[in-house]
Amino acid sequence: MAAPQLAPFQYSLLDFGAGRKLEQFGSVILDRYSPSAEGFNVASPKIWPQAAARYVRKNETEGDWRGADRLPENWQIAAGQLKFRLKTTKFGHLGLFPEQFENWQWLQQTCQQSPQPLKVLNLFAYTGGSSLACALGGAEVAHVDAAANVVKWARNNAQLSNLANAPIRWIAEDARKFVKREIKRGNSYDGVILDPPTYGHGSKGEVWRIGKHLPLLLASLNDLLGQSPKLILLTCHSPGYEADALQALLADHFPSIRSPSIQFGSLTIADKKGRQLPSGYFARYEAIGNTSGNRS
Repeated sequence: MAAPQLAPFQYSLLDFGAGRKLEQFGSVILDRYSPSAEGFNVASPKIWPQAAARYVRKNETEGDWRGADRLPENWQIAAGQLKFRLKTTKFGHLGLFPEQFENWQWLQQTCQQSPQPLKVLNLFAYTGGSSLACALGGAEVAHVDAAANVVKWARNNAQLSNLANAPIRWIAEDARKFVKREIKRGNSYDGVILDPPTYGHGSKGEVWRIGKHLPLLLASLNDLLGQSPKLILLTCHSPGYEADALQALLADHFPSIRSPSIQFGSLTIADKKGRQLPSGYFARYEAIGNTSGNRS
């Protein structure tokens, strides 16, 4: 039986520059704010008026969508078998981070290659792209996000992707609290995925500051994974957490893995002319088929 595929991906970065990016999700073209596009020039100015809607910031955290009434009511795109419901938010997000697509492929393939189903913990799991990729590869997944409405969104994506009956636990809880409870319960995992924000808060007032709390969380995760982790993926978009720093964090907090076996690099998206838009950083490790680390 052929392995499930995550292609084609119904997303394209058409152009970027001057602090904005022009993207196509399915048949819908959007013009969104993008701080990583500062310092670049727009390559194809004539295509920008094709955007159905435009996101404009009001302050550092929120903004408005102009033309949102022109967007589909039931808006979905696919990445192979996986399907995602899209909708606008006041933060400019849509429920999907396209720069993670290559990581989803890596997760699906890594889980698929395991001789036994992996047990994977996905923290700060958002709308479920990584959780669904792991489930598609045969893994058992604990999907954890502090926002109950986002967990509901992720669960809906699983239904759209015909993964409603996949072994995924849907958990609306603070990441640090959940990890501490799992350690007390004596539970363990083969792998962990985390995409921590710079700053955040849980539904019960829990505060997250990456500089203070990420090292503590990684130390707890080392206890939860034990001496033979099979899969670790850490991605980040925070200033000061470039690829080298993420690689060092994994090497420091998971002493059972060899530093040269940690892959690390930049998350980027290529536009139609091949230009790369910086979109964060990653560090990852897998014990199933890993022979050496490399920088991407």
